[in-house]
Amino acid sequence: MHVDEFEFGHIRVDGETFDHDVVLAKGSVRKRKKGPSKRFKGELGHTPLSSEEDIPWAGCDRLIIGTGAYGRLPVMDDVKREAKRRGVELVIEPTARAIERINRGVGRAHAILHVTC
Repeated sequence: MHVDEFEFGHIRVDGETFDHDVVLAKGSVRKRKKGPSKRFKGELGHTPLSSEEDIPWAGCDRLIIGTGAYGRLPVMDDVKREAKRRGVELVIEPTARAIERINRGVGRAHAILHVTC
């Protein structure tokens, strides 16, 4: 998989453009379903990434989380604990930097990419 373009509000992966957060896993792209995390928005000011979402742990040794154009997506501690428990390296950085890492293709990595803030 290759991320061709990223700008605030959209991302293009392998020639297909998406205007929502995406999950890259096992050679496919799907929409991030953040509904389960919305209940935490009030305490964090933004819908975070929580372990209540369908995080693609299986089959990866690294999970790359793109935290948005300005790095504002909160990643809850439960996600960090689960990564440690599973022995998955967690990389949390602004989406543009996360994309650079994804495009280098090192290791068996999956990704969750936030396309706005």
